[in-house]
Amino acid sequence: MPIYMDRHIVPGIEAKHAAEAHREDLLIQDEYGCRCMTYWVDEERGSAFCLIDAPNEEAVKKMHDRAHGLIPHDIVQVNSNVVEAFLGRITDPEGYYGPENPKLKIFNDPAFRIILVAQAQDSRLLKEQLGQQKAEKLLSLYHEIMREQLQENQGREVELKGERFIASFVSVTQAVACAAGVQKGLHVAGELIGLRIGLNAGMPVEKDKSIFGDTIRMAEYLCLTGAPNQTVMACIIKEIYKDDGQNSMDKTALKSIKPVDENILQLLMDALSENYQNPKFGVQDFCKKTAMSKSKLYRKCMSLFGLSPNELLRKHRLKVALSLLKTDRNIAQTAFDCGFGSPSYFTKCFQESFGLSPLVYQKTA
Repeated sequence: MPIYMDRHIVPGIEAKHAAEAHREDLLIQDEYGCRCMTYWVDEERGSAFCLIDAPNEEAVKKMHDRAHGLIPHDIVQVNSNVVEAFLGRITDPEGYYGPENPKLKIFNDPAFRIILVAQAQDSRLLKEQLGQQKAEKLLSLYHEIMREQLQENQGREVELKGERFIASFVSVTQAVACAAGVQKGLHVAGELIGLRIGLNAGMPVEKDKSIFGDTIRMAEYLCLTGAPNQTVMACIIKEIYKDDGQNSMDKTALKSIKPVDENILQLLMDALSENYQNPKFGVQDFCKKTAMSKSKLYRKCMSLFGLSPNELLRKHRLKVALSLLKTDRNIAQTAFDCGFGSPSYFTKCFQESFGLSPLVYQKTA
């Protein structure tokens, strides 16, 4: 059966309340074909999250409704291995029975996590620029140092896909220390591979239909605003992080983004993600989608990315093209799928940006 994680927004919830609700779920779970695996409760943010093996979402809702009346605000289907990678467990922790009621397991384990996304330049482009042997050596060093720092700072490796790492932390201080350790360990190599790190924090279930999807996406957006071998912190990280002076990171290698700029970053990137495939989507449409004047859109794009709106749009299309060219799509297909008016114009833009043709890129192993 599929596994679901749901979110209950309950202002004022306490760990005891969540434990009682979980117990009521367990009493009737079999009647709905469900298996309640565990839960998390965040008293500070008034949220609780349940992990349930169930036949469908409707069964989860009906079980909760009958057990205690707390119907989930959001439900997403998840992979148990991914949940464990992010949150550290998929079952109840041991030894948490309270003295007042030895049959009630009470634990206060917030699902709030700090998410680190590290993104290096595309490996095929690196091989073309640096040579295959040097590129592979530097990427291997990057992976090695990242894993060393994750272990040293009690981070959890969630995903490694080629040039991108995703990691999860309970502590903001340890997440920043990990980023600092990676940058220090790589030093010049970090600039050569174009490494950028984004730090964000959030809940496992929000608007996105994948676990920590919203948090990861913003961390990726933050990477786009940084320089090579630089870490960019979301405003929520800046609010939580307390620099105790033990972090040896060069201050120029760590920057934060203001809340208003973070909102604009989200607005700009969401507009691009939703419209890049339309070849007619240009600056005027960009202005309408973001409710900005042409001059304001230009200022914000330059401030955040150092690119004009047109350059940003083209860069986004080409970034998507890099992924598509690794599949079975041909060049013409890729060009149209990425919003380019013709394959010849796509090839011209690709060559100008990356220094090689799409065909050569496809053949680079």
